[in-house]
Formats: sequence, C-alpha cells, structure tokens
Amino acid sequence: MSSAKDYYRVLGVAEAASTDEIKKTYRRLAKQYHPDRNPNNPQAAERFKEINEAHDVLSDAEKRKKYDRLRRYGAFAGGARGTPGTAGGAGPGVEFDIADIGGMGGLGDLFSSIFGRRGREEAEEAVEATVRVPFRVAALGGQVPVTVPMTEVCPGCGGSGAAPGATVTQCGECRGRGTISFGQGGFAVNRPCPACRGKGKVPSSRCPTCQGAGEVRVEKRLMITVPPGTEDGAKVRLKGQGARGRGDVIVVFQVEPDPFFHRDGHHVVCVVPVNVAQAMLGTRLKVRTLDGHRVVLKVPPGTQHGQRFRIPGHGIEKGGRRGDQLVEVRVDIPAHLTPDQEAAARDFAARAGLKH
Repeated sequence: MSSAKDYYRVLGVAEAASTDEIKKTYRRLAKQYHPDRNPNNPQAAERFKEINEAHDVLSDAEKRKKYDRLRRYGAFAGGARGTPGTAGGAGPGVEFDIADIGGMGGLGDLFSSIFGRRGREEAEEAVEATVRVPFRVAALGGQVPVTVPMTEVCPGCGGSGAAPGATVTQCGECRGRGTISFGQGGFAVNRPCPACRGKGKVPSSRCPTCQGAGEVRVEKRLMITVPPGTEDGAKVRLKGQGARGRGDVIVVFQVEPDPFFHRDGHHVVCVVPVNVAQAMLGTRLKVRTLDGHRVVLKVPPGTQHGQRFRIPGHGIEKGGRRGDQLVEVRVDIPAHLTPDQEAAARDFAARAGLKH
C-alpha cells in the first residue's frame, strides 16, 4: 500500500526543477505508462494516475507554491500506513479528511485549493488520444472522427460493483469509512480505500459485467474540429468529454504526409517536373493548389533544376497571416536516347560550345 505521495518523487525530479523539466519528465513517463500501451496492467494504470496527479499540481505555479508549503509541514513525507481511523507514524497525531479539511483554516484552505473539496470522489484524469489528420485537413481546417477508450459507470450495477441480488456489507479494510489514513510524524491524510474503492461497502458477489470495479471500458466516438494551420504534435483539450462526462479528452494531432505538398512554416512547397526543352525554352504549367484549384505558372527560359517560383497567397493561413505556395522545378533528363537524338544532342553541344 502506498503512502502519502511526494509528487517530486513520483516524477523523479528535484525540488528545484523548472517547469520545463517537469513537463518534459511528465510527457516521458505518461507515454511510458499510458494504459493504451499497457493493457491489462493495473500497476501501470496506477502509476499513470500518480504521474498525472503529480503533474497537475507541480505544473501549476500557484498549486506548486501551496504544495511546497504543505510539504514543509511533513504532509507528504511518504510515511508508513496507519490503521483505519488513526494517523500513521509514531504516536497520536493530527488526522483529517480532504473533504472536510476546509474548516481547519490555514492548512485546510491550502489542501482544499490544491485537491478541491470533492471528498471521496476522485478527480477524473484526462484521457489522451492520437488522431491521424490528412495534410490538407491540417492545413485548411476541418473535422475528423476519433475513437477514444475510456471508463464509464457500469450499466450492469450502476457503479456499485455488486451482482444482482448480492448483499452489501461494511468494508473490513476501512470499517465503512471509505478512506484509509496515511502519514508520518503525527500528520495524516485520508485517501480512498483501495479495497472498496472509497465506497465503504463491499458486495458478497461481484458484478459479472465489471468484476466489482463499478466501471467498464468503453470506446467513445467523437468528431474533432481541426483548426486551420494545425502542426504535427499539436494538442486540443475537449472539456467534459472524458470519463463519466467529467474528465477531459486531450487530442494529439498526427499530420499525415502528402504525396505532393509539404510544409515550410506558413508556406507549402510542391515539386513539378519539366523536360529539358521546357527548362531551356520556357513553358506554362498548370499547378494544383492546396484548395484544389489549378493556377497557370509561367516558367521562363533557362530555368534551372531546383529553382523555386512563388504563387502568392496560396499557403497556410494561421494567426491572420497567410503564406505562399512555392513551386520547385525538377528538370527530368532522358535516361536513354535514340541514335538520332544522340546525334542531335552532340550537334547542339558542339554549336553551344558545351563540353561533354
């Protein structure tokens, strides 16, 4: 059984760690222990929950400041587990529940501002999902569907965890309180009981649908709005779309490559082929733009391989600014010549004074 959590230890960062260091460590750990990468692994799920809880406090400057003040009182020293209803550590001490700590003033107000006044109800963690977005949709904006796995209240037992007709009795682990005390040095904090999941009661027979958990994994289908100019790795938070309608969903966009376009800041770049005659003598090309239209591009005589031409205003619009489309010319050289073509090429080279 874990003790009161020291969030710096949970993330493995120093007390003086910067916000960027905390965020970098959080992203690495969250990716490592994410439930999607560790299916049917309750230890990884618990670790993922701890990591999110620690990040929620330490990434917020105000919460972190208040947390550090509480930490100096020994509230998060990581002490031994106490017995139900008593403070952990040596001798009698101070015990409180986060639900009613506000009445204490001082320390109570600090706890309430960090953890809220939700009592035994745990804050819902954010669910993160990655969605692949076509290049043109990311550039111009649009909508894409995403299926997000998350937990919902079990429809079979309504969240009680009990099978139909089962008897429900007081939890022997927490003696019906729904919380277990943790602490050290005469200071204790109550956390939800893991045996009854904070309910204070246990069923004689578990619900066959959820195996007593009171919740089930479901797949929720959402339609996500992709803002114009979305870059690979960008995130959007959907409030209240997470587990049980209370948590949030964080969507990470993964922009798919396009066979014709690629991005350069606010500009889009494409490559068009021309033959030797077109490059030497000049030509006109119809070039496809990002919005599906075609624009006539004049290629002047003497155009070099890799030379770029600009089509103004046909790039990516973001923040009130729109880029251009850059057309890069690729000069294709014939791989094989007929005898007549070779003779003509040699004659041209001799007349132009070209060495070969």
